[in-house]
Amino acid sequence: MTSSLRLSLGALCLATLAGCATPGSTTSQQSTERSDGQWQQQLDEVKGFTSWNLIGKVGLRTPQDSTSANLDWRQTPWQYRLLVTGPIGAGRSTLEGRDGRVSLTNSEGRFEADSPEELMEQQLGWSLPVSNLTDWVRGLPAEGQPHESTEDSLGFPDTLSQDGWEIDYRSWHNVDGVWLPSRLVMTYDDLRATLVVNQWEALEE
Repeated sequence: MTSSLRLSLGALCLATLAGCATPGSTTSQQSTERSDGQWQQQLDEVKGFTSWNLIGKVGLRTPQDSTSANLDWRQTPWQYRLLVTGPIGAGRSTLEGRDGRVSLTNSEGRFEADSPEELMEQQLGWSLPVSNLTDWVRGLPAEGQPHESTEDSLGFPDTLSQDGWEIDYRSWHNVDGVWLPSRLVMTYDDLRATLVVNQWEALEE
């Protein structure tokens, strides 16, 4: 597999996946600082925050290459749509899922499968546990799977190890009083992915 193909896959992986407190939208971190105990106090709200739109950017790096792309990720409990634009997807790629089906549309056509992992395996030859990102991006471990985690000095998630991935939470947004991750660094073998969230927006269900 060429490095460019692997990076294209990595982008789509980051772009995948599968919602009821209502944090609002934010484009910059508010001036207030996190405090000890806030994560546990807001945990139920974070778990219930399952309908949202995320605007951000992902950067991918392997020993052979590095690249980046813009993300527009719309997520609800019933469906998702992730639009990837920029060098990673060679222009524009859209990943959509609903009713147990997932499709990928790019310049080469439209492809379908029962899961994001299966779709990537069929089209690209290998897969990643991309469905976990729905939880990881909110600072949560994926349900029903073993994991190890550490907390920072304020009790917020600091690192998470799950399904072969290492996730490092670097910074946070205050979205109407609820803290959500704004920068994650994720590594899997020699693939390093950095996700920067520029905006979180709650959606009506």
